[in-house]
Amino acid sequence: MPIQIVMDRSGDRRHPFSSDDAQELEKAEQRFYELTNAGFTAAVRTGPGQTSHLRSFDPTAEETVFFPRLVGG
Repeated sequence: MPIQIVMDRSGDRRHPFSSDDAQELEKAEQRFYELTNAGFTAAVRTGPGQTSHLRSFDPTAEETVFFPRLVGG
């Protein structure tokens, strides 16, 4: 089952969804674009210790991780 993991100051939130359920798939796609439009970086694991940046929603990605924008100061 695909999962979206959102990292933030409080830890992480996990949002599993079924790619066979149209409503869940739509909600996952909406979450993807809400987070990336808010400045989160989306990444998918491509191999051991390797990730790839996602710029658009991929319903076949087994695990998508969202990292918040880093703020320095």
